[in-house]
Amino acid sequence: MLKIQVPFSDRKQQRKKRPRTLWKTMAAATVFIGHALFINTSSAAITLPGNYVDPYHQLVADAGYVEKTAQVNQVQLSYVEGPDNGPPLVLLHAQLMDWFSYSRVMPELAQHFHVFNIDYPGHGKTVTPANYPMNADQIGADLANFIENEIGEPVYITGNSSGGLLATWLAAYRPELVTSVLLEDPPLFSSEYPRITETIAYRAFRTSHEAATVDHPDDFLLYWIDGNADFFRNNIGVGSPFILKQTIKAYRLTHPNQPIELGIIKDDIVRLLLRGLDQYDPRFGAAFYDGSWNYGFDHATALMQITAPTLLLHANTEIMEDGTLNGAMSQEEADQAASLLQNGTYVKVAAEHVVHLDNPQEFLRILLDFFQPEEL
Repeated sequence: MLKIQVPFSDRKQQRKKRPRTLWKTMAAATVFIGHALFINTSSAAITLPGNYVDPYHQLVADAGYVEKTAQVNQVQLSYVEGPDNGPPLVLLHAQLMDWFSYSRVMPELAQHFHVFNIDYPGHGKTVTPANYPMNADQIGADLANFIENEIGEPVYITGNSSGGLLATWLAAYRPELVTSVLLEDPPLFSSEYPRITETIAYRAFRTSHEAATVDHPDDFLLYWIDGNADFFRNNIGVGSPFILKQTIKAYRLTHPNQPIELGIIKDDIVRLLLRGLDQYDPRFGAAFYDGSWNYGFDHATALMQITAPTLLLHANTEIMEDGTLNGAMSQEEADQAASLLQNGTYVKVAAEHVVHLDNPQEFLRILLDFFQPEEL
């Protein structure tokens, strides 16, 4: 097992230090995404809801990406496909996000790979039946069928967070479809029940559980804001939940049937989180809350079965004063996961959970160095 530490010392000196208490609070509401939300209320600087366009939409389009759908069993799977400039690469985003979370690295990846960036069930524009089983075995099987039928050859694959768990499933149980895999800060072991009850993510999954089993809201994004109103009031301002909700409603009036993108949110991760929440099926998070997402998917067993070259990328983590895990994996869990890989490399990075958003260039360097598409 090769272990590598990436300190990012220069970057850490240049970046503003994020408040740790705010980081902890936001992580509870956003499933491991510990970034400060800041609404710029300066009249000179504010961006009106209808004026903001993320510049990466054009950059992604210029790189040759096209949005598509494919019928996979009972799932209408939404994905974005790039030009055929190399071996196939599958991207699986983090929970609560969608394909656009990879927008900062997609132009560069298109120069080396034939990219398939998938909204897996529960996310984005992908549509599932009301009785669809939200668990690793079902979603993994459907993703495998997509690779077989739409791509037709073994793939390089990288997944972040829950996407990393799905990449683990594919590499373990459909090895003939996977050339090599990069696991970007997956919650290995920590998301298994009952261990998950000791993580800060569990508090966020409670919101999904209540939405999916009790309240059944018509609008999960507004429901989520209401459920986390104290965070906004305490850290941004008394009226901030109301302002945010009204801004979302105004955006929807001028952008019907489009994902939410608010220019008043300065932080890329939080802005794209809101976009993802706008399309999120809370049944996905509810399955983590009650443990059903991992039924039949034992993480240790899966890791031991992976034969493809595997890079385990481990981002920032901490243990809070009450013993709660704030991050994807504790160091002990990451070490255990790395030790079970037959052909693995472990890399520790000083970055937030969504590494490809927090430091896109470092993520690209790590991915390209590991997959080495030019040597094929």
